[in-house]
Amino acid sequence: MVAAVGLVGGAVVAVAAGVAAAADDGGAGHVVVSEAYLSGGSANAPFRTKFVELYNPTSAAVDVSGWSVQYRSATGTAASTSSVPLTGSIAPHAHYLVAGGSNGTVGAELPAPDASGAALNPSGSAGTIALVTTTDKVTLPTGSVVGDVARGAKVVDLLGYGTSNTFETAAVTGLPSSNATPGSLTRTDPSSDGDANAADFAFGSAVTPENSASSPTTPTSTPTDTPTPTPTQTPTPTATSTPTAGPVRTIEEIQGTTDTSPLVGETVTTRGVVTATYPTGGYNGLYIQTPGTGGDLDLATHTASDGLFVYSTAAAAALKAGQYVEVTGKVSEFSGLTELNATSWSVVPDAVPAVKPATVAFPSSDARRESLEGMLVAPAGSYVVADNYSTNYYGSFTLAAGTTAFVQPTQAGRPGSAEAAAAVADRAARAVVLDDGATTNFSSAANASKPLPYLTGGKPARVGAAVTFTSPVVLDFRYSLWAFEPLTELTPANADAVQPVTFADTRTPAPTVAGNLHVSSFNVLNYFTTTGDQLTGCTYYKDRAGNPITVSGGCAARGAANAENLQRQQTKIVHAINGLGADVVSLEEIENSLTTAGLARDASLAQLVDALNADAGAGTWKYVPSPTTVPTGEDVIRVAFIYKPAVVAPIGDSKILVGASAFDLAREPLAQTWRPVGGTKADDVVVISNHFKSKSADASAPPGDLDSGDGQGAFNATRVAEAHALLDFESSFAAAAGTDKVLMVGDFNAYGQEDPVKVLTDAGFTDLGATTGKQTYLFGGYVGSLDHAFASPALAKVAQADVWNINSVEPIANEYSRYNYNVSNLYDTTAFRSSDHDPILVGLDLPLKEPVQVRVKAPTAVPFCSGGKVFLSTSVVAGEPKQALDIRLTTPYGDKKFTKVAPLTSVANVFATGLASVPAGTLTVAAYYWDGTGHYQVVTKDYRAKDCS
Repeated sequence: MVAAVGLVGGAVVAVAAGVAAAADDGGAGHVVVSEAYLSGGSANAPFRTKFVELYNPTSAAVDVSGWSVQYRSATGTAASTSSVPLTGSIAPHAHYLVAGGSNGTVGAELPAPDASGAALNPSGSAGTIALVTTTDKVTLPTGSVVGDVARGAKVVDLLGYGTSNTFETAAVTGLPSSNATPGSLTRTDPSSDGDANAADFAFGSAVTPENSASSPTTPTSTPTDTPTPTPTQTPTPTATSTPTAGPVRTIEEIQGTTDTSPLVGETVTTRGVVTATYPTGGYNGLYIQTPGTGGDLDLATHTASDGLFVYSTAAAAALKAGQYVEVTGKVSEFSGLTELNATSWSVVPDAVPAVKPATVAFPSSDARRESLEGMLVAPAGSYVVADNYSTNYYGSFTLAAGTTAFVQPTQAGRPGSAEAAAAVADRAARAVVLDDGATTNFSSAANASKPLPYLTGGKPARVGAAVTFTSPVVLDFRYSLWAFEPLTELTPANADAVQPVTFADTRTPAPTVAGNLHVSSFNVLNYFTTTGDQLTGCTYYKDRAGNPITVSGGCAARGAANAENLQRQQTKIVHAINGLGADVVSLEEIENSLTTAGLARDASLAQLVDALNADAGAGTWKYVPSPTTVPTGEDVIRVAFIYKPAVVAPIGDSKILVGASAFDLAREPLAQTWRPVGGTKADDVVVISNHFKSKSADASAPPGDLDSGDGQGAFNATRVAEAHALLDFESSFAAAAGTDKVLMVGDFNAYGQEDPVKVLTDAGFTDLGATTGKQTYLFGGYVGSLDHAFASPALAKVAQADVWNINSVEPIANEYSRYNYNVSNLYDTTAFRSSDHDPILVGLDLPLKEPVQVRVKAPTAVPFCSGGKVFLSTSVVAGEPKQALDIRLTTPYGDKKFTKVAPLTSVANVFATGLASVPAGTLTVAAYYWDGTGHYQVVTKDYRAKDCS
């Protein structure tokens, strides 16, 4: 978390002048909560009054006037219950003491507090403490408050503990069950902030309140009874020249056969070959492994790891990979990682067998992963990028073992279904982090000048891209996640030697979709031509130099901060739309200029069309003017249509749904009848643009709209009501237009198996996007489609669809909103990452003809074992039509398309799952015929579970 600049992994603040320049100490770079004493006045309490202690780890004073320390209960979702305003400034490396309430009269008086408020009375077992840049009580989000979330909530630092619903990464646990146990929550390294409460704080008996009058210090750590190191651990002393050896133990004995060493707390001596060193980047240690181990392992019998992390910055700096060493130290568990806290070490001159990387597929169970913890591995099998959101923050990816990314549970199956549960289990079995050998938060001001690893201009690591391991890695465990680590801290400067992987380039031109009229839906990510600097009260997300990039709140604008950033955003959107190949585009999240700035409702839309024509040629695009009648109290974003007049013409006026209470919280749908140029009324088709209510949680939501936990998010009841209202609107508008050919497109904020989608498909509409095998959105490490194209029965007979994956799968670092967040300039003017949603493209062939009957028969799906892995054998036979078919076989482990399959011809494919066992599942067969009248058929075939382990 950084004050001063742009996006951070934990929080962002608007900081007093000088703080950004002060963040040069290599630490947190902003004021942090350093201690929270929660049991003041209770039995055995050393002090009568509760307190929150702050610390300034930077080299310049920080003005905290107008800030406050706030508290909210562990289960609270509304505004903070208490707020203590702060005044003055905190000197470099100095503390600031905020006194609160008390549980009784036991204990001494605190040193003179710098601020106080008796209403600040945090629970001793669970709650949320926040340092924020306002004195107004803030409504904190639930979940992990880091990055954009923290910045939007004006959070500088936040501490969630116990069962709190608000925290950084994970709440601190391990607090005593009674307030009679004296102690406090203390940041283990006050100069550092790992944006992870569970790792950054520990409960100990030492209570050390310090106010601004205390002598400024640059602490290395604050003692507790049983220190729990933070992921950026404080370096240990250099080894002694005459070490005192403990009992000799093998690495295997230290590791044991469970997730906790049987020797925790004991001082032991062991030997091993150095395999990886991390003298920089925050790991502050090295890995050693028993000589001669590794290679081809049978994980059924290999039950204890031969690798071990040694915690010592001095040793990591002095030792080299390949050296055989003897280490003495105390065994501990650091956030689940078994390690040896070295007190002495030396190089052993003996010749020993080399360590071999273990050639193993990623295990699906924690027990088998534990048997490889800390070992050198050469990952076997296929891997793809599954999530790249954290790359912009921590230089890490989530990978999926196998050939497919993880699918949203409610995209895979109905909420609560076995299919949805299987999607969650699939992620648990196949997910592993690819890290950079460091804990660096690249979004902090202190680290923004450090280039991001892995990301290079023009070659992004996209979700779904195949990953090839070119060198061994260490299997590590941190932040409750398994990770592949390079053998030393990875930077762009050493990438040629250190980076252990390459990524396949999966960028493609826009898909070719057959048809004579092409309709697209494209969410353009808050395209506002009213920029923040044109309005009063706007607050901003800022780059590493403190320059405003996008609006964060305080005014009606939601997009670019100024003209320069608008141009960056607009250029990418223009290249995306002009490269899409669409004739009609439904736009979502475009500015409603009337609501935002009191301008003509279409002002922003007109500017986008001008920009499109400047790129594609004068007159290429036009926009559909707003209807004469529009709803009152509209949102600041809206839906709209643009089109190519050389190809298609709007027939009559557009119409927006007015008066439907279901859309009180969202954007009303917009309908327009279209006719291809040169066509007749028989060719008319109605297109309706939609943007349903979002899934984001809102404490003010009515009970029926709260997140029920079934995977559909908040406001599901509202979206269901919107779906019913849309069907009524579609029915009346299509009847007035005299056509049964209807296409409903847009951002429905519902995945493919959720209730709102089912309402529409139960009414006879076909979800064309479901036939593509592609998704339009990435969230929480899962891909799924929020964007859909629903065709009426008459139109579905002549419709095909595809998705152009230009946005959701791209690293967020490439987005215009992250311009200059890092010293590496990752922005370009291409269509890629022009938004966060992917456009869907539908091809229609008008006029309607009598469809050809498509049939496939005899689908098969049989799992079998080979080499300890499950393979899935699939086949189907093309059926009756005289013409050839296109056939797509889709499984959870990939899909395969066959083109121009002759009648009565069998096609088959064997899918490699990469797993030792798979649950029961379903093969989906989609058959297509296209001659200008196109038709398709979808059939399924269930297959049984298979275990090859």
